[in-house]
Amino acid sequence: MNLVLCYKCEISKLRAMKYKKISFLGARGEDAQAATETLRARYGHIPPDQADVIVALGGDGFMLSTLHETQDLPAPVYGMNRGTVGFLMNEYQEDDLLTRLEDAEPADIHPLTMTATCVDGSRHDGLAINEVSLLRSGPQAAKLQISIDGRVRMEELVADGALVCTPAGSTAYNYSAHGPILPIDADILAVTAVAAFRPRRWRGALLPMDANIRFTVLEHEKRPVSAVADSTEVRNVLHVDIRCEPNITHTLLFDPGHGLEERLIREQFV
Repeated sequence: MNLVLCYKCEISKLRAMKYKKISFLGARGEDAQAATETLRARYGHIPPDQADVIVALGGDGFMLSTLHETQDLPAPVYGMNRGTVGFLMNEYQEDDLLTRLEDAEPADIHPLTMTATCVDGSRHDGLAINEVSLLRSGPQAAKLQISIDGRVRMEELVADGALVCTPAGSTAYNYSAHGPILPIDADILAVTAVAAFRPRRWRGALLPMDANIRFTVLEHEKRPVSAVADSTEVRNVLHVDIRCEPNITHTLLFDPGHGLEERLIREQFV
């Protein structure tokens, strides 16, 4: 009788779970592929478009590519680190995955949208979860003019480049360029120079999330510039428009006590 009650209890728990249908996606590395095969065999696997939750196995780069590829799907993404840094990932464990998924804390993030107009007049769009960056692609420093909401705020920035990042991306390239770490719930974008030469002491800017940012490339023939939205690169840009895209939401899942807010705070005291 106790065994029957126990079995019925487990069935009831399973029915109450939010995430019963799991899709496992793995990066190309050996560790990620081995983990993907192991978890698929243990918990089952279905295609991402039929899943309640997507489990991404790899590093931060694979998490970003997974979010881009599944942005039109309703399923949240729970990452487990089988890569290098794993800032956006949870610790890899094979046991108790269903319980971890049920207890996970969601974090909603919105990407940046980039519209790059090139010297030849062509236009290219891209989405960035971490940052949009402009980088010199020749031997000389870039010269950039910065406008916010149609008003020129900096006539000329001479630097290796500049970037705009979201709070979720503020610990990535932005932090390496000495930009600020932003709280995950802050409605703020950071504009950060990359190796600024003039103004030498410019420390960047913090802008409202709904700001429209334009970089205009000065002396583009002499000082060519590329624009990069995560992994999408556009060369020989003339000007680049960047804004937050509130109509697209990516939902990440994190183990309790290890969400993005905690990670961003902890990163500042490492």
